[in-house]
Amino acid sequence: MMKEMVVAITLGLGLVTASCADDTFSSSKFIGVEVGATSLQGDVGGIFATPDNKVNGIEYGLKVGAQKDIWRTTLILNFFDKDDQNTEKFVGTFDYFFLNKNDNVSQMIEPYFGLNVGYLNYESTGIDESGLLYGGQAGLVVNLDDSVDIDLSYRYSLSTVDSFDHSGSVILGLNYFY
Repeated sequence: MMKEMVVAITLGLGLVTASCADDTFSSSKFIGVEVGATSLQGDVGGIFATPDNKVNGIEYGLKVGAQKDIWRTTLILNFFDKDDQNTEKFVGTFDYFFLNKNDNVSQMIEPYFGLNVGYLNYESTGIDESGLLYGGQAGLVVNLDDSVDIDLSYRYSLSTVDSFDHSGSVILGLNYFY
């Protein structure tokens, strides 16, 4: 219960910060949703743990962020629950769009790569651990119009949690700019 409260408060503060950002930063703020095919590798079974148990499933989340020219920062809250493995991730990402904005193609399709860091809570049979999460991502943003884009990416994350090894996700996101 305490973990859920900390995550909710942190997400709330992130939403307030993004929505109240001053125009001096002149960045485009956005909110969005994402869903992804995730491969997660962790232990199950507590004392009698099965090391390196791999599970594939669906991950879903909410995000809020800001984008200016070639840089984007995002706060993401993701959930995964399948086959006795459950994760909650609160992740901050920092992305770099590496094509020139003056190119007509890059106005519609923008490739990027970036880093992510955050907090992970991992639960399984006899296991309930939390710790640091870190990794990288790469993807493409397809701008549908000035206020909506689609984000297709691959995100790989490692953790300091002993019973959680890594996760890799192919993610489809929808962002609304306001």
